[in-house]
Amino acid sequence: MEFFKIRRDIPFMRHALVLNLVSLVTFIAAVFFLFSRGLHLSVEFTGGTLMEVSYSQPADLNSVRSTLDQLGIKDVQVQNFGTAQDVLIRMPVQKGTTSGQQSDAVMVALKVADASATMRRTEFVGPQVGDELAADGLKALAFVVVGIMVYLAIRFEWKFAVAAIIANLHDVVIILGFFAFFQWEFSLPVLAAVLAVLGYSVNESVVIFDRIRENFRRFRKMNSEEIINNAITSTISRTIITHASTQMMVLSMLLFGGATLHYFALALTIGILFGIYSSVFVAASIAMWLGIQREDLVKGGPKKETDPNDPNAGATV
Repeated sequence: MEFFKIRRDIPFMRHALVLNLVSLVTFIAAVFFLFSRGLHLSVEFTGGTLMEVSYSQPADLNSVRSTLDQLGIKDVQVQNFGTAQDVLIRMPVQKGTTSGQQSDAVMVALKVADASATMRRTEFVGPQVGDELAADGLKALAFVVVGIMVYLAIRFEWKFAVAAIIANLHDVVIILGFFAFFQWEFSLPVLAAVLAVLGYSVNESVVIFDRIRENFRRFRKMNSEEIINNAITSTISRTIITHASTQMMVLSMLLFGGATLHYFALALTIGILFGIYSSVFVAASIAMWLGIQREDLVKGGPKKETDPNDPNAGATV
């Protein structure tokens, strides 16, 4: 489906060097903030107290957060658990206070705000569990990266695999850089968003790479830069439709999803925006710098030359 069709190829690769330098500066800045400030890890990674509280009627999560804030407990995660009457509270470790003392003080304050509040359970999550979750998260990220590389190397060519992985890591590091710079809380939902961005970004790269391979077969007289420009231009309508639709959904979660979904949606928003950019100006341009050419992708004899401006010549996406 196309809302519009561009008749003349846009010279995206003409500005590839400048935009790649911008990407490099942004990437280095993100890495700098990751090492200098570090990530503000949530309770799942650092350890803390977990409480499940039940109410006789649907709980007011904002009121619960306000009550905890008055106690001086910061970086608290409050969300519904199972039903609207059940609330799950995750609190970080407080110096000079045991987990039992912390949970008792919270229950007293919650009962003052709403006498129907009852404790269902309380648990202490130690730092060792948090270390295991961090290690498992890094393993998941590594498995995704390796899987993407193997898939692209088999389906296309190793130059495309390298280009796509650099572009994907570019997106991931920039997301983490934003979270480090602003000290936004990095939790398991945010990690899930980062993994989702990896898959989302590589999908856009695959669409462009597939069209590049097809163009090498169809346009025998074009050079690599012209082939890539035509591939990006011919898929741009699909790119706009896909990303705009996805971004509207993610923005609705960001604006109306509440505190529980806020950072998850924020990570997706950043990832989608940079995913569009990296697929065009990072992945495609790196493939061009690596010297991708017709012989790398086309097997067999030559095919008939096709006019790139012929409206009936393009293949559907």
